[in-house]
Amino acid sequence: MQSQEIEITIHPNGQVEYTIKGVKGSACQDISALLEKLGHVEQEERTGEFYEREGDTQVHIG
Repeated sequence: MQSQEIEITIHPNGQVEYTIKGVKGSACQDISALLEKLGHVEQEERTGEFYEREGDTQVHIG
């Protein structure tokens, strides 16, 4: 299983940024919703992992 982590940055002005890594699809939204309860969301960006489904694999036939 791939590692899962949340990277949190707190800037000197109090602004908080976070990046969720290793979580695919809508599971990321569940974690994000929990963190968003801590304050006002100014901007949201989705990474490529959001659009992947858990368990997706790539097969190359040569």
